[in-house]
Amino acid sequence: MTDEAGEARVRLDKWLWAARFFKTRGLATEAVSGGRVHVDGARVKPSRNISIGQTLEITKGPFEFVVQIEALSSRRGPAPVARTLYTESPESIAKREELASKLKTDRLLSRGEQLAGRPSKRDRRLLQKIKGRDGGEA
Repeated sequence: MTDEAGEARVRLDKWLWAARFFKTRGLATEAVSGGRVHVDGARVKPSRNISIGQTLEITKGPFEFVVQIEALSSRRGPAPVARTLYTESPESIAKREELASKLKTDRLLSRGEQLAGRPSKRDRRLLQKIKGRDGGEA
């Protein structure tokens, strides 16, 4: 699709889907409508036409991507091709990696404090041993 100036343009929701930020076009539309995607710092509609050189701020879960559009595509292709559609800013990459490592550390720390739910086989055997009941006696 081209506009009056002859510049190529693609719908934002189609581009997000083609660049593999979202698994379906419906999810991409929902994210844009929900305010989790901004074009050049402004909240936009899913039908907004985008062009090369614009900056997108995409929030997916706890992660935030800041990317600049390098190429346009309205067709979803292989992941290596999708990665050529944009370049992510170095600050965005560093921020995401830092958050990922923090979340991983928090997850590892909280593993030792799993109190809720059903006990594992090992936990059950320890409880039986503490209570003085051996499972092997009949």
